[in-house]
Amino acid sequence: MLKVVKKLDKGLRGEIIIPADKSVSHRAIMFSSIAKGQCNVRNFSSGADCHSTLNIFKQLGVNIEFVDEKTVHVKSNGVLNSKNIDLPPLDAGNSGTTTRLIAGILARQNFDSTIIGDESLSKRPMKRIIEPLTLMGAEISSTEGHLPLKIYGRKLQGISYQSKLASAQVKSCILLAGLGAEGKTTFIEPYISRNHTELLLDYLGADINVNKNEVTIYPSELYAKDITVVGDISSAAFFIVAGLVVEGSDFVIKNVGLNPTRAGILDVLKRMGGGIEIFNKTICSGENVGDIRVRYNDCLKGCVIEGDDIPRLIDELPVIAVLASQADGDTVVKNAEDLRNKESDRIKCLVCELTKIGIDIEETADGFIVHGQRGKLKGGAELESYHDHRLAMSFYVAGLISKKEIGINGFEWTKISFPEFEELFGLLVN
Repeated sequence: MLKVVKKLDKGLRGEIIIPADKSVSHRAIMFSSIAKGQCNVRNFSSGADCHSTLNIFKQLGVNIEFVDEKTVHVKSNGVLNSKNIDLPPLDAGNSGTTTRLIAGILARQNFDSTIIGDESLSKRPMKRIIEPLTLMGAEISSTEGHLPLKIYGRKLQGISYQSKLASAQVKSCILLAGLGAEGKTTFIEPYISRNHTELLLDYLGADINVNKNEVTIYPSELYAKDITVVGDISSAAFFIVAGLVVEGSDFVIKNVGLNPTRAGILDVLKRMGGGIEIFNKTICSGENVGDIRVRYNDCLKGCVIEGDDIPRLIDELPVIAVLASQADGDTVVKNAEDLRNKESDRIKCLVCELTKIGIDIEETADGFIVHGQRGKLKGGAELESYHDHRLAMSFYVAGLISKKEIGINGFEWTKISFPEFEELFGLLVN
């Protein structure tokens, strides 16, 4: 599907409610499915990835049904595949989160299972979870570290694992394995990655201890509680950037998750001089949440994004590149080499496509450098999305300020994570 995007001739105005956080939605279904009791997961994500997670747990025998469009009722005795049947392959679709987190759960079961995925997911690296799980006693076969994963359920032993990556998916996988292993399991990472898993496990009664970048979990049972999912800051990022660069914009985004381990983009915006205001702060099912007012700003300045910034905003880096093109000076992104292991090689693909529309951006081994040129985004090109939803949506934002219209091939991939994307932009164009 080719999507054509034209420059807006007026600012974005109004108020929108951002959809549910996908990271929290995944975890809410997973953790409720291995907890004892029943609960409602409210404001569940409509994204295809989260529905891949939901469908797998249905296959595993959990009683899951929709009460309404956004509320899921989960009833479980804490035991998966209780009838001990031979399972057909569990299809994770395009979801790396589904694959890596559920592997930690499946590795400690008393049955065997296989995880498969689509062509894109089948190219993503899985050795990062296979290696620590194997150290715990898991038996997993793969195709040279890629899907499909054949997991032979075993009793696991707790370990202390020092990860080279700050990765919430790897951390969550090991903690979920440790939840049912013998002895304590400790995960140490170089920087603190997003901590939705730790917060939700604690909320549901797990015996877990967090000390900065070190997390320890002990064998424990989870007990079901109602969960309300906050809005997704990664989805809000596209609107925040659009508001900062589309002249005349002034609008409010409601119900945005403000978890400090995810809100790195807000800290970067402060360094760049972005005009945002946060209000109505509260706590929802253990997560910080609030409303954000966004206003156009023609005084943005470049900055350096590196180190412990990266795990807190890695998904937002493509759209931050668009923002940086409208800032004065250079924006340098370092230590983001894991961008090459997403749905696409986001560094290479981002640089290739943004260059086509006049953004002065150069590729580095672990990131990129954007040389800001406010108002000089020429557009007038057809861009490839590489089956990557975040690239497609970032290019859409670029199109809103390009002098000539741009085309985006494969725009339908936005439906994977954010089916409401265009509709919400439409609400702000009035």
